Amino acid sequence: MVIFPILIVLSAVLYIYYKVAIIREKEPITQRYFNGKARICLGIFLSAFAINQYLNYLTQLSLFIGILLLVFGILQLVRGIGETRHYRSEWRRLNPNE
Repeated sequence: MVIFPILIVLSAVLYIYYKVAIIREKEPITQRYFNGKARICLGIFLSAFAINQYLNYLTQLSLFIGILLLVFGILQLVRGIGETRHYRSEWRRLNPNE
């Protein structure tokens, strides 16, 4: 399965991109919006890594570690989606002209 390594690399690159964008941004709402996006990328990274590791090794140890990483990945993904939605609407409310 070639899709999981591509997803892992792409989400890691986007995670680093959004973390650097947080440092460059001055406005706190935009920083939190980018942090939500970074959490989404981290969640996708952890989930894809967990699934990929289990599919490669097919052992009980990789299953347990994969389940743990998958749970953490889903938690990061859900929290990131919530933060992104909240701060996107908050930014639009405070900046109606842009």
